[in-house]
Amino acid sequence: MFTSIWDDLKQQFNYGNMITRIVLVNIAVFVIINLILVFSGAGRDVTGVMRGDILQYVAINKDWMFNLTHPWVLLTNMIVHVGFWHILWNMLLLYWFGRIVGDLLGDRKILPLYFLGGLFGAFVYFIFANIMMDGPSYAYGASAAVMAVILAAGVIAPEYRMRLILIGEVPLKYIVAALLLIDLIGVGGMSNTGGHVAHLGGAAFGWFFATQLRQGNDLSVPVNNFIDRFINWVNSFNSAKKPGPRVAYKNPKAKNVKRSKSNAKSDPSSSSYQEQLDMILDKIKQTGYESLNETEKEFLFNASKKK
Repeated sequence: MFTSIWDDLKQQFNYGNMITRIVLVNIAVFVIINLILVFSGAGRDVTGVMRGDILQYVAINKDWMFNLTHPWVLLTNMIVHVGFWHILWNMLLLYWFGRIVGDLLGDRKILPLYFLGGLFGAFVYFIFANIMMDGPSYAYGASAAVMAVILAAGVIAPEYRMRLILIGEVPLKYIVAALLLIDLIGVGGMSNTGGHVAHLGGAAFGWFFATQLRQGNDLSVPVNNFIDRFINWVNSFNSAKKPGPRVAYKNPKAKNVKRSKSNAKSDPSSSSYQEQLDMILDKIKQTGYESLNETEKEFLFNASKKK
């Protein structure tokens, strides 16, 4: 059973769109963090001291020296959740609004928007915490990154209608405005003020990202270029480990060994078939299943049946 579940998750991650991948990563980190808290006893700690000792190593910290000596927190802080309702609402909002952004702007805009929005939200929290908050403090969660996606969706498609339970269809601009209002009210409250400030920082970046895109400035390009170079660098190590070209001997006396091109395309044992399959799978990993044309989708479907 668990093997089947694992295979399904791998398939969704490999062939799903970027929103699906980000959601799966957040869920995986949520499970790992909570298992660590449970087995370490921190999950049962009433004072929260043990829990804080663990979480601070994956959260953005008020102390700039801590962040400097633990640089991975700039990334991990936006994929860490502990509470069930925290991750549930973040992932639902990311899925709903992220699909709109992905459909209208393209799948390759999602990850840069999520990452840069979360990073800017963490920066705004850091400034606010050092000016307005006393004592040690740290923050984690995908809310700032999610708010960046939400605001981008509101800017590019304000009249897009979403169906809400008990209310009906509501233009996207009113839903986005309501979510912003919640965070504005939260800043004036006594609970999680720093978190709400980070949310507003992410929202501000989402607005900036979408408005810059309208003006022809695509902020996702440098992030995607860096990711592409990193993937190519990793792939270069993998290709270096593969064996070199094989030498094949062809018997000149053999007859009728040539097969038609149509058979070579449909035969899983042919090199051209495997090369085309590898090319399609690489394209899915780079730009998602939706980027395939009808011929490629049909080829992949037939390949899955042969396997």
